[in-house]
Amino acid sequence: TAEPGRAAAPHQHRLAVGIDLGTTNSLVASVRSGIPTVLPDAQGRLLLPSVVHYGERGLLTVGHEARPFAAADPANTIASAKRLIGRAPADLAAGGLAYALEPISDTAVGVRTRAGVKSPVEIGAEVLRVLKVRAEAALGGPLTGAVITVPAYFDDAQRQATKDAAARAGLNVLRLLNEPTAAAVAYGLDTANEGVYVVYDLGGGTFDVSILRLARGVFEVVATSGDAML
Repeated sequence: TAEPGRAAAPHQHRLAVGIDLGTTNSLVASVRSGIPTVLPDAQGRLLLPSVVHYGERGLLTVGHEARPFAAADPANTIASAKRLIGRAPADLAAGGLAYALEPISDTAVGVRTRAGVKSPVEIGAEVLRVLKVRAEAALGGPLTGAVITVPAYFDDAQRQATKDAAARAGLNVLRLLNEPTAAAVAYGLDTANEGVYVVYDLGGGTFDVSILRLARGVFEVVATSGDAML
């Protein structure tokens, strides 16, 4: 920020990003010269698999390096932790996962690993931490904050757990943005006439359908449905 008519000093330049913390893959982007740009890692890869592996002797791997362990060491390789975040044990059906779940409270569940029971917040934080490091390397400085997208069907507990994961990763959450709203804005619907729109989100592990009503430049989520366990 700067006074009117004066440019901000270089050391006052603030960096912010948008993060898609996905069930299957995640990514981080920033606006450069007015254009949203996905930030790559050192190898030029844009997507980060949302996978965390707890290895022997405390070795932790995240993303592309962790994904091969899903076959070799499935009990300690956590994928799709987003499905668990902010969920109570009673909300989750038994079975269907390669790793073992363990209640850590009446309102939260954890994953039993060789490194101990890890909460979905801790697991999500590991993914977010990698994205934060990637963004700071690409943008050349520390981040002021991040906007993180969440499914429209996320309740208050799931949204708070997402914020907790970001805080654990050292990220200041500027705002949580509903994923269908983000998609609608990216498509340019925020500049369209008022109306009702349907947004389909076919992800790697989920399929969501949201109905949005646009009125006076504001999106309202009217209804959501879909399959969160594809």
